Amino acid sequence: MKDHDTGDLTAELLLHAYTSGIFPMSEHRDDPEVFWVEPRRRGIIPLDGFRISRSLARSLRRDDYTVTLDQDFVGVLEGCADREETWISGRIADLYLQLHDRGRAHSLEVRSGADLIGGVYGVTLGGAFFGESMFSRRTDASKIALAWLVAHLRNAGFQLFDTQFLTPHLARLGGVEISRGEYRSLLAEALAHSAEFGASTLPASGQSVVQLNTQTS
Repeated sequence: MKDHDTGDLTAELLLHAYTSGIFPMSEHRDDPEVFWVEPRRRGIIPLDGFRISRSLARSLRRDDYTVTLDQDFVGVLEGCADREETWISGRIADLYLQLHDRGRAHSLEVRSGADLIGGVYGVTLGGAFFGESMFSRRTDASKIALAWLVAHLRNAGFQLFDTQFLTPHLARLGGVEISRGEYRSLLAEALAHSAEFGASTLPASGQSVVQLNTQTS
């Protein structure tokens, strides 16, 4: 579903939209317009069903990277928008920065030394994490980010990881597609639950992330 009538879009309206199962997009980086989207088929990553391939497990276990939370939200947002075609317009970026300032939008960063090589950001409400975008500047960096994020969301008590759409990349990592009605049911359950993104510490190592996801897959 697309609806180009977003009215006076504010951070408060954006949060209300998430509770209704819709989210905003723009056609391109310089597009001043924003439209609402509610897919007929919704992508999610079951938090007990993330798949780690042998090659990803090796990348995780190397621990030649560091992972942090909310240390560079702007950097992650810019990394996600840094591509030829992006739905993250200036207007949308401003809204997520406002949500971050209010403690509702969060980022997970992956670094190699001082370099930001990957990350993911999204919005939290209740026990739901609404994944917005991710990026990678090194092989497997976005997969590493997702693996750590899934582990963190489970440890922090989240129930729903919404990816909006299901891509082949996400499907290989355990993502599935569900109906709009099933999604709304899962969303209602998650919103009634309480979870805090910063309530728990990150896993101790990449090996811990591998073990956690292997035990629940």
